[in-house]
Amino acid sequence: MAVPEHYSRIFLLSHMRAFTSLAGHILGSHPRINGYYEMHISYEDASALDEQLESFRQTEVLKENSRYLFDKLLHNDYLLFPDRPGFADMKILVSLLEPEQAIKSIVDLFRKKAEEDLYALPVEAANYYVERVKTLSDFCLSTSQPYFYYDAELFQAAPEQLLPGLTDWLELDSPLSEHYQVFSQTGIAGKGDSSELIRRGKIEKTRTDYSHISLPEETLSRAREVYRDCRSKIIDHAAESVINRSQASRSVR
Repeated sequence: MAVPEHYSRIFLLSHMRAFTSLAGHILGSHPRINGYYEMHISYEDASALDEQLESFRQTEVLKENSRYLFDKLLHNDYLLFPDRPGFADMKILVSLLEPEQAIKSIVDLFRKKAEEDLYALPVEAANYYVERVKTLSDFCLSTSQPYFYYDAELFQAAPEQLLPGLTDWLELDSPLSEHYQVFSQTGIAGKGDSSELIRRGKIEKTRTDYSHISLPEETLSRAREVYRDCRSKIIDHAAESVINRSQASRSVR
């Protein structure tokens, strides 16, 4: 098939264990969107867009008549400078998960790995979370590019309220679905969620219980304070947002 000269981009800026693999699979299953996993690319200039496209084509086939190429950035090592030349044609999504669930999920994930890792320690996992949330807030306050914010838990808890807003923001010609495809890199460590859950092809609304993991109260209090402050700033500067209120209503400005 003929490959178009230019793809628009979708960038999801978030942190580990914020349902970003689920988000990527739902987005990447849409006929207009290519990509679903974390590509570990830093977008410091427009040449990174060529690198992204070539990297994707090494393992996947571009969809006919597709419009977008997706990537997610979950770590402060990978940067995005959307205001630099060549980055104008994009859609930016920003998402946060509340700290207790996110930090416990990080700890649980890294405790299951064969080799010891700092993120298996609650304090280190919390430090990652806090620094990442602060960086996301700084990005949102400094960029001139509009972005769409959503509370990450809505992808699992209330997709029927979140997905229409995402569909509109991305200007898709058909709605995003709660069912998704399983791809060649699905479940592979380093590409996103490596659990069996991601292979099921649909959103599972059962919340994972991390009661076996305890967090120091001081550590959790600090993370909650940073989350509240940064989330508020991110929402205030968002072009559109879907937030977790009592009715999880959509807020559009």
